[in-house]
Amino acid sequence: MKAEIRTIKICPKCGGRYGGVPVLSREDSKSFICPDCGTREALEQMGIDKQEQQEIIKTIHRCYRQ
Repeated sequence: MKAEIRTIKICPKCGGRYGGVPVLSREDSKSFICPDCGTREALEQMGIDKQEQQEIIKTIHRCYRQ
């Protein structure tokens, strides 16, 4: 069985470190950003305020830890 090698990346939008699959930014369709910033961009386009965006991201993180 091969060992999985995870690469830590730095998000150009928030400066945070992440190890998951990057997403294409909706803002410029060129930059690859962290999944959290991608989720925030999508929620912002739907008119969700920043406080609720943060609660949604916390819920996503909680679900993936289980």
